[in-house]
Amino acid sequence: MAIAATETETTSTRAFGPAAALSCRECGERYDLAPRFACEFCFGPLEVAYEFGAVTREEIERGPNNIWRYAGLLPVPDNVAELPNMDPGLTPLVGADRLAAELGMRSLHVKDDSANPTHSFKDRVVAMAVEAARTFGFRTLSCSSTGNLAGAVGAASARAGFRSCVFIPAGLEEGKIVMAAVYGGQVVAIDGNYDDVNRFCSELIGDPAGEDWGFVNVNLRPYYAEGSKTLAYEIAEQLGWRLPEQIIVPIASGSQLTKIDKGFRELIRLGLVEDRPYKVFGAQATGCSPVAAAYEQGHDVVQPVKPDTIAKSLAIGNPADGPYVIDVCRRTGGAVAHVDDAAVVDSIGLLARTEGVFAETAGGVTTGVLRKLLDEGTLDPEAETVVLNTGDGLKTLNAVESGVTATIKPSLDVFKEAGLL
Repeated sequence: MAIAATETETTSTRAFGPAAALSCRECGERYDLAPRFACEFCFGPLEVAYEFGAVTREEIERGPNNIWRYAGLLPVPDNVAELPNMDPGLTPLVGADRLAAELGMRSLHVKDDSANPTHSFKDRVVAMAVEAARTFGFRTLSCSSTGNLAGAVGAASARAGFRSCVFIPAGLEEGKIVMAAVYGGQVVAIDGNYDDVNRFCSELIGDPAGEDWGFVNVNLRPYYAEGSKTLAYEIAEQLGWRLPEQIIVPIASGSQLTKIDKGFRELIRLGLVEDRPYKVFGAQATGCSPVAAAYEQGHDVVQPVKPDTIAKSLAIGNPADGPYVIDVCRRTGGAVAHVDDAAVVDSIGLLARTEGVFAETAGGVTTGVLRKLLDEGTLDPEAETVVLNTGDGLKTLNAVESGVTATIKPSLDVFKEAGLL
């Protein structure tokens, strides 16, 4: 039902801080704050719309050292920092001077979200979903996942007292499966790819058996997706309250990229940063690059593909936010590009040996696209640039070769003879 000004709606609004309604991204129809994700008129996706109060830099800086310092900009209650959650965020913005020098750049930073509690950016979005699930009275948290989200849901559910049951495509990296299961929830592998898993979850959510289930990336998706805005907030604050001139973001569903752009625009609207141009670039692996293909061909519609890449965390063949990614990149003067698996692996090694950041394959994709865009002249080497690493390389060890290069006897003479000194 479309939004109506009722006492129930007002109470619901207070539970979501500055959030005022859900708004359709296609037709603009507004709805009350409820566990819904699609417009009943045009079937467009819903997102959170706000009525912000006054927010100052000083107020934010006095907040906790996690994403809840931005509670005044998020769909969460005022007392969110007091509730049991994983408290992610405020991850390092690494000044990547050595990598910049190797690539011929003036200013480069790596936003390293592997420092989150379950070692990926997914802790941010799940934290939002947990707060929505509390308000709506769900007892089970669930998701369709390519790996990182499953672990984040398992951990957050354990901390907050929810039951969890997560669904993954068969054949994920073993480390991600173990991490999802260790928190005591159920992990169910589906014979198929991520898009098959997502379709299954959509069926379950419509069944009476799933009525008390909060699917973080389905019926809770409008709230969940807002967690990615905190990346934009942190980057701006860590740069001294300014926006980067260029940012490179990996694309799975595409939501992270569009919400980072939303976060930047909110900071400008609230007067927290100077209104200056910035360019957003999207990064995909060649084996799953439907958004890059549509961008390169000048299309607005993204054609689904069957994923075939080592970057499994990005292996979504039918990305829900694909068209919106293209819109953001075109509007800001950015682009969408892709790199093959060999470039992904090589770029993981480059980032590790220059900056001591061990990225999972998604970080290899963003670093690889950074190099590609520089080589093509699409990216300005003189502009202040941020590249995202969204997960820990320990989760995707099978993508890289062992770092042990030699085995010798415990003898100094043998060590010298081997030419290792």
